[in-house]
Amino acid sequence: MRIATGVMAAGMVLALAGTAAAEPAKQPSAAQLKEARQLATEFFSDLKGELQKAIAEGGPTHAVEVCARVAPGIAGELSTHSGWAVGRTALKVRNPRNSPSVRERAVLMAFKQRVEAGEPMKTMESAAVIEEGGRRYLHYMKAIPTKGVCLTCHGETLSPALKKAIDAEYPADAATGFELGELRGAFTFVKPLE
Repeated sequence: MRIATGVMAAGMVLALAGTAAAEPAKQPSAAQLKEARQLATEFFSDLKGELQKAIAEGGPTHAVEVCARVAPGIAGELSTHSGWAVGRTALKVRNPRNSPSVRERAVLMAFKQRVEAGEPMKTMESAAVIEEGGRRYLHYMKAIPTKGVCLTCHGETLSPALKKAIDAEYPADAATGFELGELRGAFTFVKPLE
């Protein structure tokens, strides 16, 4: 129940941060940015560890189960203990619940343009303090590059068994056809400031 509550709260905060702000976004403080970066590193590390473990234990089809069941739990736990709404999003999502908000889509499009201009994704991020509905939020996003291992489940060619597992778990999957080095998506974090 704790994870579900954290995920629901995270969804509400992410939805709040999803509409366009009435005034230009403000920059976060160095301390706020440091906190967001640390959380992004923790989320990436936890998720990567679970995916590597799943692939080692049962191959890519087992990794699909981890993405479907374990990844939301990791995000929920981080949301609960950090006070941030933690999630993943992309322009081409596997899970419709990870579809980008208006603001997230704009950031993803900007990331895509930055990648096309040759900027490395390793340090690509976006951070802003936004005001909405009389409240202030810190919204941080960190680009996710498509790496070699990602292509197993997100590339052009999938094994028949893997395709079947993905279709069973995600009938509306749109997260295939990626190439090495392409923007896969972003980790997204929102924290109420007041």
